[in-house]
Amino acid sequence: MPLPRFGCETARTRGLEINGLRLRLLQWGAPGRPALCFLHGGAAHAHWFDLVAPAFADRFHVVALDQRGHGESQWAEPPAYATEDFARDLVGVMDALGWERMTVVGHSMGGHNAMAFAAWHPERVSRLVIVDSRPAIPADRLDWMRARGRRAPRLHPDPDAAVRAFRLLPRETVAAAEVLAHLARMGFVAREGGWTYRFDPACNGSRRPVDAWPLLARIVAPTLIVRGERSLVLPREMAARMRAAIPLATLAEIPGAYHHLVLDDPAAFVRALDAFLAQ
Repeated sequence: MPLPRFGCETARTRGLEINGLRLRLLQWGAPGRPALCFLHGGAAHAHWFDLVAPAFADRFHVVALDQRGHGESQWAEPPAYATEDFARDLVGVMDALGWERMTVVGHSMGGHNAMAFAAWHPERVSRLVIVDSRPAIPADRLDWMRARGRRAPRLHPDPDAAVRAFRLLPRETVAAAEVLAHLARMGFVAREGGWTYRFDPACNGSRRPVDAWPLLARIVAPTLIVRGERSLVLPREMAARMRAAIPLATLAEIPGAYHHLVLDDPAAFVRALDAFLAQ
């Protein structure tokens, strides 16, 4: 079976100075086309969409953003990782790119940031896609994240060891081994005498997510909620509640996929997103 061709091979990399931080993004397609922005989940990076984003480059100006504290974007010092901080960055990125409105697609933490952004800035969002993301983080999960964020980053002796140690959170996936190895290679960097993941631990330790349930009724953009059939992060019943709370929402499910559905079955996700955007 041939190895997949990853989108970063054809992407244009760009850095922007936004709210005092250097943010990095991958982009495809021509400026001036309708805007489409992908937001990764927590402790992830823009390459999560390497098998998805290029499919839309013929019709959209496509961006996959490394959000603050993630990937090749700068860490906030002092830590500033509230939902409001991520939302302000999105305004800054849109203004820097000359985008008045965009379709925003967010997975997990990115979906949480996207739904809050769509409620707070409805005039900037043409369509919203929430990918296996819940409106609120349970208190015990938030406590676990904050405790994990206080631990020192793990160092690996060489890139190969780092790739071998790479695991998704949550771990359940049916993604191809080549895809996981690619994410690992794109996610590690030499630092402090070893190889460590490109992620600010304070993003967990100082995370301040909003409760977005009260915000859902304020979302006016047509919205697609996508969940993995086997996902435990967004149960089917919760997805149905979200669909009922968002005025113009529809719901799609990716068969056989877990939480990381853009990795588990990128082709099925592309079909679902393409059908939504074509409406």
